[in-house]
Amino acid sequence: MNTITRLDAVNQPRTVEQLVAGVATSDGAGVRLTRVLTQDLQQRLDPFLMLDVFSSDDPDDYIAGFPDHPHRGFETVTYMLAGRMRHRDSAGHEGLLQSGGVQWMTAGRGVIHSELPEQESGVMEGFQLWLNLPAQHKMITPWYRDIPAAKIPAYATPEGVSVRVIAGSSNGVSGAVVRDATEPVYLDIHLPTGGQFSTPLPATHNAFVYVYRGKVQIGGRIISAGRMAILGNAPDADGIRLDAADPARLILVAGKPLREPIVQYGPFVMNTKEEIYQAISDFREGHLADAAA
Repeated sequence: MNTITRLDAVNQPRTVEQLVAGVATSDGAGVRLTRVLTQDLQQRLDPFLMLDVFSSDDPDDYIAGFPDHPHRGFETVTYMLAGRMRHRDSAGHEGLLQSGGVQWMTAGRGVIHSELPEQESGVMEGFQLWLNLPAQHKMITPWYRDIPAAKIPAYATPEGVSVRVIAGSSNGVSGAVVRDATEPVYLDIHLPTGGQFSTPLPATHNAFVYVYRGKVQIGGRIISAGRMAILGNAPDADGIRLDAADPARLILVAGKPLREPIVQYGPFVMNTKEEIYQAISDFREGHLADAAA
């Protein structure tokens, strides 16, 4: 991990607009998780559609995994903090997502895939983020990439803050993935006791922070573990500043809104009801996977 000499200037940091507590739910074959970015926040946090947090050392909470299920019209970004998950899909992709790694999947016009744990004990912890696709890209060919932990760019500050750059860029360090339409920024930030950190963010981007260890302060507001802070969109804001009295860990996510209609039905996210009806029909008739082959 490289140590940078200085942070880029942030003169007008964003403030916290709203704090959100996640909703306990289950998905797949009964995997217990917390849904933090819910459907009612999709327009506010456009282009992001969903954020699920999973964390348990009880195999009964995760062992059944996510058997075959379809997707169309968006991307999934799975970041594994701990544990192992096997991915297989109808486009012929297969990979093992391990601790510290990222799976970036573009469902595009349609894919059927499974995500099944490859462990029977121990901690399973991580995040799944759904990122919307613009209308012109919703029916593109599915795409998939496994990014092992060692391939994710990272840097440290002289004060001991460490940052993993999954997507976008931060303080001159480019991430593992770039998307031109939505320009996502996805950082995993670890702050030591008394740690301070800042990074520029485009004023045009919607942004949020999710704290998963400890607590941080943003503009005088305390964000504790298990809370998402939606950041304000002041037109003169140029970044974010974080302070941590004690050790803390969080993800920072930002992206350029698409400003298009969002119509979701379960695992399908399109722009119109008619496109949703077509996706359901294609899946029921067995054409969704055919389109992906």
